[in-house]
Amino acid sequence: MERKVAVVLSGCGYLDGAEVTEAVSSLIALSEEGATVEVFAPKATQKEVDHNSGEETGKERNLFEDVARITRGRVTDLENLKEENFDAMVIPGGFGAAKNLSDFAVKASKGKVLPVLEKAIKDFHAASKPIAVFCIAPAMLSLVLGKEGVALSIGNDEGTAAEIEKTGAEHINCDVDDFVTDREHKVISAPAYMYDAKPHEVYTGIRKAIHELIEMA
Repeated sequence: MERKVAVVLSGCGYLDGAEVTEAVSSLIALSEEGATVEVFAPKATQKEVDHNSGEETGKERNLFEDVARITRGRVTDLENLKEENFDAMVIPGGFGAAKNLSDFAVKASKGKVLPVLEKAIKDFHAASKPIAVFCIAPAMLSLVLGKEGVALSIGNDEGTAAEIEKTGAEHINCDVDDFVTDREHKVISAPAYMYDAKPHEVYTGIRKAIHELIEMA
């Protein structure tokens, strides 16, 4: 049975948006699984980071327009994401998940998620529909589902794991080419570029996680 999956991206570029390899790996893996995909992004701006120097430029970038660069122009306003239209949701990482989709990058375990995305996460969870999160996105998810005791992984970064556990979530260490499944809460996570990894290792972990997502949907 063909599954319909919502993918939420947070810009383009690992320092201020969606991590491109993770985003593309997710889309390829979903295509391999025969899923129908719709990509969503906020219609908002972000502070631009120079990806050579790692420093903010003082300029702003448009999240929605940047995501269109990854998806060949096919992107939908995040405000239009409705749980009833999908079987599952995927949120790749990149610092955009912690800076644009939430403020975890600044406030850590005391942060908040964009209200429209928080509602979508809660709706998918309440409907028992699986959610896959990669890289730093599990930390963002913990701000919403931590109090439910969800289990997830960002790899083995002790500082980030400690902040995740402050939300009530359980952190499980995981290798870059593997994933963690919380079957009770239907949350699948893979660490991806939380490690200094090679692209094929990132893809392998994401591909395995996406296969689990589709089987669970």
